[in-house]
Amino acid sequence: PTSSGCSLRELLKDRVLFMPQEISLKDVPGLVGTVVGVSDWITVDQTMIDAFAGATMDHQFIHTDPVRAAAETPFGGTIAHGFLTLSLLSAMNYNCLPKILEQTMGINYGFEKVRFMSPVRTGKRIRGSFKLAEARFRGAGMLMNTYEVTVEIEDERKPALTADWITISQFDPKDRPEGV
Repeated sequence: PTSSGCSLRELLKDRVLFMPQEISLKDVPGLVGTVVGVSDWITVDQTMIDAFAGATMDHQFIHTDPVRAAAETPFGGTIAHGFLTLSLLSAMNYNCLPKILEQTMGINYGFEKVRFMSPVRTGKRIRGSFKLAEARFRGAGMLMNTYEVTVEIEDERKPALTADWITISQFDPKDRPEGV
């Protein structure tokens, strides 16, 4: 309970009113069902898209040739790779999710579902919203967290993507809360 007698979950419900920068491991399960972070905006520019194309060897013209993309696609220019948008979840995560004090390492476990809903046009800004859907202790020193993530495109109705992202917070077993 907070000083007002309400739990963090009751205060937050489906939106972030206030989320501390750091939380205790024992408090994480009580946040299930709440939006625990909304990242700052990230501008997806052509330089970023070109660097991603080089790293992934995906040089399809819809990503790398602004003139051709403007002429031959309905997008009016180049768009970001869906996987570029997905990969930015890590930066968004670091930007907005509270640090778990006892965590010694975070691990990307994978995704249950990813849907690319709308293209991210070059020059647009995106941000991530993270709702904690599940938090369960596994083994002696792991907490598995599932986030329902939505990546919003500024000034657009449809999101760029939605995903169910699973991460693992590893911690020293001596720090495991009692009774879980």
